[in-house]
Parts: sequence; C-alpha cells; structure tokens
Amino acid sequence: MTFENLEIIEPLMRALNHEGYSTPTPIQQQAIPVILNNHDILGCAQTGTGKTAAFSIPILQNIYKSEKNGKKRVLKALILAPTRELALQISESFAAYGRYTDLKHTVIFGGVGQRPQTDALRKGVEILVATPGRLLDLMGQGYIDLRNIEFFVLDEADRMLDMGFIHDIQRIVSKLPQKRQTLLFSATMPDEIAHLAQSILRDPVRVDVTPPSSTVDTIEQYLYYADREHKMPLLVDLLRDESKESVLIFSRTKHGADKIAKNLLREGIRSDAIHGNKSQTARQIALKKFKSKKIRVLIATDIASRGIDINSLSHVINYDLPEDPESYVHRIGRTGRAGMSGIALSFCDTKERTLLKSIQKLIGKKLDILEHELAISEPVQQKDRRRRRR
Repeated sequence: MTFENLEIIEPLMRALNHEGYSTPTPIQQQAIPVILNNHDILGCAQTGTGKTAAFSIPILQNIYKSEKNGKKRVLKALILAPTRELALQISESFAAYGRYTDLKHTVIFGGVGQRPQTDALRKGVEILVATPGRLLDLMGQGYIDLRNIEFFVLDEADRMLDMGFIHDIQRIVSKLPQKRQTLLFSATMPDEIAHLAQSILRDPVRVDVTPPSSTVDTIEQYLYYADREHKMPLLVDLLRDESKESVLIFSRTKHGADKIAKNLLREGIRSDAIHGNKSQTARQIALKKFKSKKIRVLIATDIASRGIDINSLSHVINYDLPEDPESYVHRIGRTGRAGMSGIALSFCDTKERTLLKSIQKLIGKKLDILEHELAISEPVQQKDRRRRRR
C-alpha cells in the first residue's frame, strides 16, 4: 500500500515525497482513512510506529479542504502532548507535512518565555500543539479560544496520567465544543485511561498496532550482569567502540543521568544529559547536538525521553533497569524503528533481579547474556560456584 492509495491530496503527497516517505506504516494505514472519514479514534500504539504522521496528515488534509481563502485564521486543531520534547517533535511533523499548504501552526510549552508563543498566537494559527500547563496558563490570560476546535488529539495519554495531568486535561476538555473529532493515543491502556477515553470519545474506532511487547521483536536484546561499582567502567569500555554511532542511555534518576554524563566526559566520551531539572533551552541544545552527531551519547530519564524521535539510533543502553517493565519496551523501542534492526543492552545488578524477571515475563523471552571481564556470570551459577568452593 502507498500513501496515494489512502487518497492523500497533492500538497501533502508532495511533502511526503520530499521527506522520502512512500509506504505508510501499519498505524497510518489503519488510522488515516478513519480520521479522514471523521470518526473518533482510540489508538493503542507505541512510540516509533509512525503515530504522529497518522494523525497529523489527515488533520492537515481535512482543514486544508475546508479552508476558504481570505478568511481570518481560526484555531481548529488542538494537539496535547505530555512533554516539551514531544510537543516540539509533533510541531516539526506538522511543519514537514504541511510545507506546501498555507496552514499555520505553532507550539506552546512551559520552561521558556511566553512572548514568542503569544506573538504567534496573535498572528493566527489553525493548528496548536501544546503541553497542558502552558495551554491552561495562556487560556487564563485570554490568548487562546477553544470554541472553534474541530480536531482534538490527546497523545501519549498514559504518560499524561503518570505525570499527573489528568485533571488538567479534564479542565481543557470542558472548554472544547461538544461537536468535535477526538483522537486519543496511548501506548498502554490502564483503567484510568479507559475511563477517560469513554468520557471524551464518541463511538471510537479502536486502532491497535501490535501488542505491547512486540516492538521488541526487531531489536537484538542483550544483558550484562554487573555489580553497581562495575557498571560505569563497563559502560566506558563498551562506548570506546566507535561503531556504536548513536547511543541513548537510560538512567532511573536525574542525579544518575548527570553523574553518567560527567564520568563519560572525564573519559573523553562526548555526551550530554536531559531530564526535568534541565532548562528547556539546555534540553533542546543537547538534543540538537545528538541529532546532528556532534555528540554520539545522550543520557536521559524515562519522562525526558518521551517524544525523542531520532532516526537511525544504533544502540539503547539501560544503565539502570526501569521499575515498570512497560518502560523497558518504550526505552528499547527508540532503536529498531520502522522495521530497522537495533541493539539494546541492559545492565543488571543484584538489586535489580526482580525487575529483570518482570521485564522478561512481559516480553515473553529471556535476554541473551553477554560476557565481559567487568561483568559477572549469571548470578545463580555464581552462587553455585561459591557453594562448591566452600
């Protein structure tokens, strides 16, 4: 199937060709016709499945076809994202796919001055990408009117829940017109999200793109058993290999992410860290350096990593195992995108064995163990050997 089969209009087809896309991903094949036919969607899809294009392309098409020349620009589409990084990424998608239309969009988020954002809003936009806090702030100041919204997208709803945004979302939804098209996307479907979906969607079409663990199937996954004090020397040794071109490292804490970056820099390995305590500007600079290959290692926490969209990411390294096994799937899903192969390496110390069991249960397989002089053998075998020595 091609995008032409989905009856995409000429300006958007030109943009897709410009971006080098000809074949829609499974979620795009399912979601685009549904959205073009004005149905609500409940989408269960991981990061890296092409979800952003699945809603941005049909929204652009529907607005483009309904626009009348010479009319004042009216805000018609609102896309809510949990993090600043994801909001920026979605905004970049609208810019890319809408480049040959006259439609205007802007993105608003906290952590930066509001003046450039309010200036863009004053000039008029049809499409607004926003994080919940800044949106409510600017609504309160009278800069944003949601009365004409026709398309409402709630992206990564499960992460919104994790970050405590559900009440903000309910406040925002209460200001939207009853008659609208709503698209809700979530990688997981906990009860709270299912209830939210029930309250804001009208007869939705459910779009499921693969069960939660299946994104891991195209990714080579390996495990190093390493004591806590050996994790850093092991990491440094692995990163000496220049063939690891672009590496995203996950730390469970902000402090841990900074510590890893500091140690790597001391070893002459170009890297930077992004997390919630960093300013928005610092995070954007770090991401830009990583994307442009000025640094080849980026360290992130789980929340900061949501929305990082990097093509050709060669390796993901779990320096710490996540406490939630589904986060493991999200993490390693950063590599091996769009059917490409990728490599995920995980470090596991004694205290993380329970977490490892939960991860292996979710993905339905055991991780292959790699040997290294700084790693230990499989813990059970280690125990048995100690017993034998006694």
